[in-house]
Amino acid sequence: MSKYKPPNLESEGNMNKSILTKREKEVFELLIQNKTTIEISNILNISEKTVRNHISNAMQKLGVKGRAAAVVELLKLGELSL
Repeated sequence: MSKYKPPNLESEGNMNKSILTKREKEVFELLIQNKTTIEISNILNISEKTVRNHISNAMQKLGVKGRAAAVVELLKLGELSL
C-alpha cells in the first residue's frame, strides 16, 4: 500500500501563477506611479476605456471596490511592489 503524496505545486508552476494578466499588471504599475487613465492609455497605446476595463477586471478578480483597495491587495499578495 503506497502512501498518498500531495502534488508538488511549485514544480507544476502554480506558485508562480499571477492573478493579473500581463497588461493588467502594466496598468497597475503605472497607476502606482501616479499616472492618470489618459496617461496610461497614451503610454500603452490603448484606449482610456481599455485601461478602465483592465482596472475593473482586476478589481473584480480581487473582490475589491476601488483602485486604491486593488493596489493595497496587490501589494499584500506580492503582485506589485513599490
